[in-house]
Amino acid sequence: MKFKFTYLFCLLLFLCCKNDERLTIEPLHITNKICPDCPKVDIEIPKILDKSKIGTTVETALQEEIIFLLTFDEEIEAATIEDAIDSFVAGNAELKERYPDEDTPWEAKVNGKVAYEDQDILTVYLDSYIFTGGAHGYNSIRFLNFDKKKGSELENWQLFNSMPEFEKFAEKKFRVQEDIPEDGPINSTGLMFENDVFYLPENIGFSENGLELLYNQYEVASYADGPIELTIPFKELEEYLAFKIRP
Repeated sequence: MKFKFTYLFCLLLFLCCKNDERLTIEPLHITNKICPDCPKVDIEIPKILDKSKIGTTVETALQEEIIFLLTFDEEIEAATIEDAIDSFVAGNAELKERYPDEDTPWEAKVNGKVAYEDQDILTVYLDSYIFTGGAHGYNSIRFLNFDKKKGSELENWQLFNSMPEFEKFAEKKFRVQEDIPEDGPINSTGLMFENDVFYLPENIGFSENGLELLYNQYEVASYADGPIELTIPFKELEEYLAFKIRP
């Protein structure tokens, strides 16, 4: 009897470990050297410790996003995050040299985290704030989706069986959330969709609550309105998704 119990316990432990296919991830923190006149750069992103194709793909995608955000000096060809930080610092220094009265230091803050993970899908949520002068800085959010088994980054259209069909469904959900009449123009309550036609946002990604559709500031509304986010629960998505989600 004792042998049977031990066998069953080991079998259950093995199956639990086998089904737990989550990646090993830790935070990576990168900052620049602090000085009185230097811009402040603070970056924290997830780093996958597993030596795998998906780990390399996620690292490359995050690096490209941050390089795009921070590169301001065209003379510095940024190949790494550290290069991009140097470019950002150099851009601030060049501005001060041209306009000595402009003494407000620039600032860049990027915070990334895993928003969702199952056996097949990994979604990274990247929240960035960039200030380079003016009345206010610019905040943006990016969802990056990855196919863990193929080790590739996913485009938005690859998430769906039919993106046009999902777009029709999403518009109905969006109109309900934003109190837009079903038969009225999409901009009838003050939104700014181009040509007065609904379209999906650039940022689509998974979270523990479902599928997130996020319009950043200025995308379909004014800065004062802030970002607009629509969350669709997993139970309403089964017929539209190209992946079987296992939250």
